[in-house]
Amino acid sequence: MSTESATGLARGATTAGDQRITVAVITRDRTASLLRTLDALAALPERPPVIVVDNSRDDRTRRAVHGHPALTRLLRPAANTGALGRNLAVRHARTPYVAFSDDDSWWEPGSLRRAADLLDRHPRLGLLAARTLVGAEAADDPLNAVLADSPLPLEPDLPGRPVLGFLGCACVVRREAFLDAGGFNPLLFFGGEETLLAYDLAAEGWGVAYEPALHARHLPQTEGRTGRPFLVRRNYVLTTCLRRPWHVALRAVAGLAVAAAAQRPGARRALKETLLRLPAALARRRLLPPHVEHAARLLDRQPAGRPQEGRER
Repeated sequence: MSTESATGLARGATTAGDQRITVAVITRDRTASLLRTLDALAALPERPPVIVVDNSRDDRTRRAVHGHPALTRLLRPAANTGALGRNLAVRHARTPYVAFSDDDSWWEPGSLRRAADLLDRHPRLGLLAARTLVGAEAADDPLNAVLADSPLPLEPDLPGRPVLGFLGCACVVRREAFLDAGGFNPLLFFGGEETLLAYDLAAEGWGVAYEPALHARHLPQTEGRTGRPFLVRRNYVLTTCLRRPWHVALRAVAGLAVAAAAQRPGARRALKETLLRLPAALARRRLLPPHVEHAARLLDRQPAGRPQEGRER
């Protein structure tokens, strides 16, 4: 993947702050929202380095963020990378930990330092999921309650609540663990891509935990967005085909086929795109280790919903 990169005049890279953690931001054609996120990151006491991956098709974002005090580096892939832009940012990061934001999300003061402290103290911890606060009123994202009610047993060498789900714009990863697990899978591209990474981290022996003391803010932007629930549906099925036993995968495929036959919104498109990607998924199929599959089955029975089904952004 070829990229152009620009080293910014980053306050986070030149003044005192917490240099254990980089913030990686992915964006596409939402300049005003991105600038608000960068302003919030620039005001953090941690003063983190910030890498922006710009998936836009023109130079408007580059011109708008040039010289912004939060920006350390701007990466411009040759094509839209979707969630894979986070993989690119992690590879360019020079800190042991990386926090993810989208162009409509940012971190509350002190949360990044707390995350780095937890990662320092727990060497097996690979990913921390934060409590996500939505909108100007800072309401709890519904996923918070699902993660807090995780049925997975507590693990003595991990903080918080063990989970196999998270929100991509509200988590912090250990760079080593993220790269060890392969990052976000290119087959999924975008939409509910988090579960597969959580599975792969756990399969490699890394811990994934929800810590509500970490706060990420999310101000979703709907203007110009039509919504992509079909991507979440597609990727849920592909994730089961990639990692779960056949009876789980076939049940997911059948459920999507029934929804498509009933003409539920987005289901036919999700089924079509699933079938197009199915040969590649089967070629990359790798079952979870027994202890991770056991955890996934516990979550399958979770009455409050499945965090592994992902969230639309």
